[in-house]
Amino acid sequence: MEVFTTMRDGVKLAADVYLPEGKGPWPVIVSRTPYLKQNMYRAAGGERFVKAGYAYVVQDVRGKGHSQGFYAAFANDIEDGYDTVEGLATEPWSNGKIGITGTSAMGIASNLAAIARPPHLKAAFVIVAPNETFSTSFLGGVPKDKDTVGWMKMQGVSDEAITRSLAGATRSVFTERLGPGPLISYAAIPIWNVGGWYDIFNTGTVKNFEFLQNHGAPGARGNQRLTMGPFGHGALSGDLAYAGEDDLFPVMGGAKGKEVRWFDYWLKGIQNGVMDEPPVELFVMVAARKGAYSPKNHWVKAGNWPLPYRETRYYLETDHGLSKTAPDAEGAKTSYRFDPANPVPTAGGANLQFERGPMDQRAIKPRQDYLRFQTPALDNDITIAGPVTVELYGATDGPDTDFEAKLVDVYPDGYEALVLDAPIRTRYRNGRRPEDVAMMTPGAPEKLVIDLWNTAITFEKGHRIAVHITSSNSPRFVVNHNNGDEPGAEKPPRVATNTVYFDKAHPSAIVLPVVWLDDAR
Repeated sequence: MEVFTTMRDGVKLAADVYLPEGKGPWPVIVSRTPYLKQNMYRAAGGERFVKAGYAYVVQDVRGKGHSQGFYAAFANDIEDGYDTVEGLATEPWSNGKIGITGTSAMGIASNLAAIARPPHLKAAFVIVAPNETFSTSFLGGVPKDKDTVGWMKMQGVSDEAITRSLAGATRSVFTERLGPGPLISYAAIPIWNVGGWYDIFNTGTVKNFEFLQNHGAPGARGNQRLTMGPFGHGALSGDLAYAGEDDLFPVMGGAKGKEVRWFDYWLKGIQNGVMDEPPVELFVMVAARKGAYSPKNHWVKAGNWPLPYRETRYYLETDHGLSKTAPDAEGAKTSYRFDPANPVPTAGGANLQFERGPMDQRAIKPRQDYLRFQTPALDNDITIAGPVTVELYGATDGPDTDFEAKLVDVYPDGYEALVLDAPIRTRYRNGRRPEDVAMMTPGAPEKLVIDLWNTAITFEKGHRIAVHITSSNSPRFVVNHNNGDEPGAEKPPRVATNTVYFDKAHPSAIVLPVVWLDDAR
């Protein structure tokens, strides 16, 4: 049946309701979607909830489907989430105990409802959702091109609004609402966060868990769960295959009854042991070429995230090697020309609308603006689990440019499997508040810290750890015109000469969170 819930401003939002057999009232699970409610019952797992004795509700968000109002992605989901939960609590088939769930955009809507603190919302199961869309749409201040711009076009956002959005890489009161971001501190319920190492919201899944589990409000602190698996925002591309991937990937949709067990405990009070288990489960990726899958790939349960790790730097060397020994050379550097008209093509990564995951970087043929650094073949396995950053000393001959870093697992046969990648727009090297923005001094090297997000992977004996440095990655990211203008400005692009330093005074390095394998089992 279809029901309408009235929001505080009088707008009515439409929802489809699916009830279990028998006599209610029942606890309620709700999903809020911009993708049309009639498409979501099976896709969002509604059938499982109904069979488990829950009323399942899937609602068109404001301005979508049968719902009234104007659609503005996530702009109204705090208030609308609150009003939806409280409205459902008064329905005759509801017992007043409400859970919320969703994947991706529906996960964002779930988080925004949680921070509104509706009194009848008791728990959430959130799948592949960000901490804040601001940071995941503008990595290092660089807008995502095919995913962010393309997604907005698919949602009917006007070209004018898209241009305004691309110019909005600095923080403001408006970006803080598209989150939850810092507002996650207001969430006061148990949330199970599910994410993937190659997912577009990898960092948000981890950040939401870390904050709420360790620093959250009463009701949230200590009551969180985190699952991180070897999947992306869709099936992975490339020549790697993880054993049981067909079984792992549906975790995003709540396979194996994870979400039902969660809600059974928090909404029905069933003592099923879900809160007696370690709060973190993560997959440690190892070699996974198709037909040569390493048996060392495995799931790990842990008491918190990240695992205890030793911060280990691998320094860029003049011969394009990587070494744990800091450089002692003077004036070591290399330069390349970055032409915005000839960007480096994308080969995999945490993408949404095109090929994604650990694709072979050999697809990027040798070119002067793409630098590869790597260790010798490893004598032992090296496992990392946690946040990865690159400390890059770079310079440019103009006011602004981008630098991009990649962490790559090089197989003995030469396959260059992408693990993580991210850029930084140099004007945002000091931060992304308006007062932090500063153009570069031409020719002057500065330290640029690139956040590559999180992973858990073992570089096996015989493999090489590699770092790739460039200044573009298209169509994954909007290409910088190197002239200091905002995207959409009319000033013509310029070719930049960019320089990477790796000497005693400028020790460029990747910082890896090394763990002992025994600790990760």
